[in-house]
Amino acid sequence: MSIDTVSHAETSPTTEQPFAALGLKPDEYQRIKDILNRRPTSSELAMYSVMWSEHCSYKSSKVHLRQFGVKAPKNDAMLVGIGENAGVVDIGDGWAVTFKVESHNHPSYVEPYQGAATGVGGIVRDIISMGARPVAVMDPLRFGDPSHPDTRRVVNGVVAGIGGYGNCLGLPNIGGEVVFDPSYQGNPLVNALCVGTMKHEDIHLAKATGIGNAVILYGARTGGDGIGGVSVLASETFDADGPAKRPSVQVGDPFMEKLLIECTLEVLHAGLVEGIQDLGGAGISCATSELASNGEGGMHVWLDRVLLRDSSLSPEEILMSESQERMCAVVTPDKVDAFMDVCTKWDVEAVVIGEVNASGRLTVDWHGERIVDVPPRSVAHDGPVYERPFARPAWLDARQADAPTADRLARPGSADEVRTTLLRMTAAPNLASKTWVTSQYDRYVMGNTVLAQPEDSGMIRVDEKTGRGVAVSTDCNARFAALDPYLGAQLAFAESYRNVATTGATPLAVTNCLNFGSPEDPGVMWQFERAVTGLADACLDMNTPVTGGNVSFYNQTGDIAIHPTPVVGVLGVIDNVAHRTPMAWTTPGDAIVLLGVTHDELAGSEWAHEIHSHLGGLPPVLDLNAERALAQVLIEGSQRRIIAAAHDIADGGLAQALVEMSLRARIGAHIAIPAGKDAFVQLWSESATRAVVVIAPASMSDFAELCARNNVPMTVIGSVVAEPTLTLSDVYSQEVSVSISELFEVSESVLPALFG
Repeated sequence: MSIDTVSHAETSPTTEQPFAALGLKPDEYQRIKDILNRRPTSSELAMYSVMWSEHCSYKSSKVHLRQFGVKAPKNDAMLVGIGENAGVVDIGDGWAVTFKVESHNHPSYVEPYQGAATGVGGIVRDIISMGARPVAVMDPLRFGDPSHPDTRRVVNGVVAGIGGYGNCLGLPNIGGEVVFDPSYQGNPLVNALCVGTMKHEDIHLAKATGIGNAVILYGARTGGDGIGGVSVLASETFDADGPAKRPSVQVGDPFMEKLLIECTLEVLHAGLVEGIQDLGGAGISCATSELASNGEGGMHVWLDRVLLRDSSLSPEEILMSESQERMCAVVTPDKVDAFMDVCTKWDVEAVVIGEVNASGRLTVDWHGERIVDVPPRSVAHDGPVYERPFARPAWLDARQADAPTADRLARPGSADEVRTTLLRMTAAPNLASKTWVTSQYDRYVMGNTVLAQPEDSGMIRVDEKTGRGVAVSTDCNARFAALDPYLGAQLAFAESYRNVATTGATPLAVTNCLNFGSPEDPGVMWQFERAVTGLADACLDMNTPVTGGNVSFYNQTGDIAIHPTPVVGVLGVIDNVAHRTPMAWTTPGDAIVLLGVTHDELAGSEWAHEIHSHLGGLPPVLDLNAERALAQVLIEGSQRRIIAAAHDIADGGLAQALVEMSLRARIGAHIAIPAGKDAFVQLWSESATRAVVVIAPASMSDFAELCARNNVPMTVIGSVVAEPTLTLSDVYSQEVSVSISELFEVSESVLPALFG
């Protein structure tokens, strides 16, 4: 087999190349030829195709994502921001935390187990490449209609993949979401988040500095799995018959990843590494070009030195392979032996594949033949940037006009109908217990998990001496974003922010995973632009910088796109996890207090979705000043040990919040609907900026003063009782009573019946 060398490319300009099959447009192919002043070799074409893919280059989103930098609040906690493998924030006492969320959507539809498993593996490597020890993972998941036969295939595979990989790594899975909606039928969303901790001095960046330094590839051998992988697969729309392109989905080996974690942390903390990069999307193409362009600007690679699982792989396939559990490090010559000794200790294979130089070029040789000679920035950073047209969809007016008013959607109007609705909503797949999912994950391994699902936020102890810790939440009601993407993104942020504050932690920073349809659709691009602008505006207002994240486009089947789903993760810090606020009430006689104001806001609600399969109207109004004030009450009340329990009000409204607190506590409550209020609206409206808190009688005056000082409306709506019954009084002049055991049975049985 002849090799397409640089010299051959220079003398054969008319050779036809399969650029379209690799996802490149004709003008992009021409641009590559202009950059090189010749046609690319087949290896160069492979590199550009994966690095200029939507997934790797952000070519359709860059112009909008810049808002996160332009509007970034001046927050002293930010240590490393957008542009690195993951953001890093200061949490005090010399500790830093890095966290990031990414997507593995399309691979998880093609092959659910491995797609989800390698999504976990990939995000974990982003964290260790910063010098941090991974301490927890979370997984926001979206699936199609729960009754559709293919949903069972995807759900079982994804959950098993996440659990199988994460459990083998020994990382606790502390939260996330499981949401069902028909819009995700052919495009499930598998987003993976990882949190890592480190001391400030342990932060490492991805750059190749130091002329003459060695470039070492270590970890698993390179194989044929994942050729093109997520970089190509995530940059294409699925057609009605399945993926338009089906390259191999990566195959994960969590035991190798565990060795890789320990090996990487040891070489980093021993001072043996000048720069480091994980191999994820685009594999060696990404690692070498990004390291080179972030460093001195030149690197030479001997590709035939790469250790292979399949000796038949061509150089193009080696460059494109996204085989898992691999890292790339830049090491000074005098430390190479020590680096290799650590790798040997952990039974991790390693080989010097390159050298940093001052050429300003990335060159790659294959058995003595030059097959790549490119400017590294042109591959890694200076790819196409599109200002794609965007326009508000014409159909949105009709959707927003279709509000779920009482005359359009029948509402329960009697106590019996309220009881029936309460049980049906408790059994809604989106609201029912997720224990069937989370029981497949190890939530408490490592011994530092303080809170985990179904609590409002996952919480991890970072410092065993002081009790300092972090809380993390991810959220998004995509129906809100489908009604108004600007406000929908802000509501996702506000809910995640509120969830962190509810546990007593102070929100500090944001990561996001922006899941949308095709960027070639002006309506989708309008949704994306509006969502990014909304999130950037809210983060600036609330002084919570975006540290990084991910964009996932082409989530659609044919012309049918998913609901815009801007998943927002918020990380907060708590001085002592022993002072956290749990969800469950514990003491009969404690007062149950509603914080915030309830309006008739049912558009995009779980009630409208579950009972009527309806989507229309405008999302709840959001007041960020009120959200900030509510968070202050929740955080200060926790710090002062005034609040005994708390739970935010979101999906399913007040009714669902009370059900979840009852189920968590296994004892009940007596709730009185405020006089003169519509019981249905009070129970199932999803107005923003609300929470339920539980206050001991002795602390009530202090709490009332705290609320008054922050202008947060509070209404005492009931009390905790010893009996295992949730009772609602003044429901259309009658009483509704449901036993905790009945609620438990209804809630716990749903997912096992569907997927067990």
